[in-house]
Amino acid sequence: MGSSWLQEFWRFAGLLLLALLLGLAVGQVSLLLLLAVLVYLALHLVNLYRLERWLRGKGGYPPDTGAVWGEVYHRLYRLQRRNRKRKKKLAAMLGRFRESTAAMPDATVVLGAANDIEWWNDAASRVLGLRYPQDTGQPITNLVRHPDFHQLLEGEDFSRTAQFPAPSRDNVMLAVSIIPYGNNQRLMVARDITRLHLLEQMRRDFIANVSHELRTPLTVIMGYVETLQDGDDECARQWARELQAMQQQSSRMQHIVSDLLLLSRLETDQGRREDQEVDVPAMLEMLREDALVLSQGRHTIALEAERALWLKGSRNELRSALSNLIYNAVRYTPDGGPIDIRWYRDDAGAHFEVQDTGIGVAPQHIPRLTERFYRVDVGRSREMGGTGLGLAIVKHVLMRHDAELRIESEVGKGSTFAFDFPPALVDIRVPERERAE
Repeated sequence: MGSSWLQEFWRFAGLLLLALLLGLAVGQVSLLLLLAVLVYLALHLVNLYRLERWLRGKGGYPPDTGAVWGEVYHRLYRLQRRNRKRKKKLAAMLGRFRESTAAMPDATVVLGAANDIEWWNDAASRVLGLRYPQDTGQPITNLVRHPDFHQLLEGEDFSRTAQFPAPSRDNVMLAVSIIPYGNNQRLMVARDITRLHLLEQMRRDFIANVSHELRTPLTVIMGYVETLQDGDDECARQWARELQAMQQQSSRMQHIVSDLLLLSRLETDQGRREDQEVDVPAMLEMLREDALVLSQGRHTIALEAERALWLKGSRNELRSALSNLIYNAVRYTPDGGPIDIRWYRDDAGAHFEVQDTGIGVAPQHIPRLTERFYRVDVGRSREMGGTGLGLAIVKHVLMRHDAELRIESEVGKGSTFAFDFPPALVDIRVPERERAE
């Protein structure tokens, strides 16, 4: 027991003893003991009243009451001082946060649990068109209405960004990130990527224009080479090897130009994809026949496909993606190696797999395989006739179909390349024979 409580105990005991002695003297022991207890309670009520007034006031040094109440005042005073220091520290931190974010070139918005706007910096006022105080407390979705931003905000994957024109300035392109923090709060950061967007657009336009302009001279060159090859004179026989090399390299260049044009179209076409009814099993059967011609009997190619499993999507784009995987398997599988093609579905959607027994890919190369012109072995890829653009085309086709690419590979043992299509694109077709039955 603390000293303050001992003092209070002896004070109460002394008051009762005094009342008892006086009661014995006058013959009213019970009455005087009751009066002593009432006086003691009254003193505590007075101290409670003083405490309430002191707490309600602006603070200050506590009154000197002694005993237990003095200890209560002292502890409350220490708590008040500690809270004031904490508030000052938090206020300073908040002030520094606002000063730093206000000075940031990126638009920064603090969102509450319901995506309501709590605070923003000057850059957000400029590029997002936010106005103070009208927009305080407004849902951010009422002011930024782009569907990509709504999808990012409502999703759970905040590792990606949403890119769209600024609401208040159409000539400004923004990349918006969402950073969760605290108790269901979010920090929205919008970066101006107009220069990068324009440079990327210029790059795409340049590649598309150059590729388009190369088509005509390549066609002319290939035409003359074929004419010279078809000749029966001594000159054609003398230059046969050189003409064959010219024909092969011209054909390879034409494939690169075609792939560049297709990749450029996939990158620039931001519109809605075609939702055609694609007979994937029939398409795979034709691609298998083409692969057998390309293989020239050097491989065994097996196809296992669910006949009723169709897809909704762009027929040409899907054919390009599927053929890239199958032809790559033929190019990079040694003679005599088996190639297995599967097309099946489960609860997660539809799946396309190509499994080969080729040279395989080391783990450090797998994340970069979808980069344009990236080659694990430059010499071998050119020897096999690859353009270095196939998997880049595949990546963009899959993005347009909300699908994913899976790659499993082991050096020297082979690889499995797979597409995973969402259930929304699955289209089940009953074969005509079964309908007739």
